[in-house]
Amino acid sequence: MTEPFNVLFLCTGNTARSIMAEAILAKDGAGHFRAFSAGSHPKGMVNPFALKTLESFGYPIAGLRSKAWDEFAVPGAPKMDFVFTVCDNAAGEMCPVWPGQPMTAHWGIEDPAAVERSDMQKEAAFVQAFRYLKNRISVFTSLPLRSIGQMALGTKLHAIGQMPGTTGQAVK
Repeated sequence: MTEPFNVLFLCTGNTARSIMAEAILAKDGAGHFRAFSAGSHPKGMVNPFALKTLESFGYPIAGLRSKAWDEFAVPGAPKMDFVFTVCDNAAGEMCPVWPGQPMTAHWGIEDPAAVERSDMQKEAAFVQAFRYLKNRISVFTSLPLRSIGQMALGTKLHAIGQMPGTTGQAVK
């Protein structure tokens, strides 16, 4: 693996969590990482609450779009170094074969788009998901990727997925 490292965040609809993760890593890991996101069944639009949350924390939203993971499994697509699923549905689906055998891990976060309450409660759910993702990405970007062995790296990537906010632990 060489810098910049290519990282793909996967979710089913590619409207919220994977989009936010892409934006967070694109800014926080600039120069060291190239961030991408996709979905197994993309909805074709980004959730407005995800965009609002990103903007409120100073993250650029230009160019973010909901897209299929097939875009990254075709000849000429960027070769991924890391692939992280951020929803349980995508983690359980049959993923394409990623060229180059990237390191993978599941970083499940509750779906803020599933909150069916007031706009204030929806915004709170998106902010919470954003913070969980930002914390995980911060730990990931601080790993010594060039000097750590594959087994140790795999263990650390899986441990990141168990940080606070893991699916089922999020406050509803």
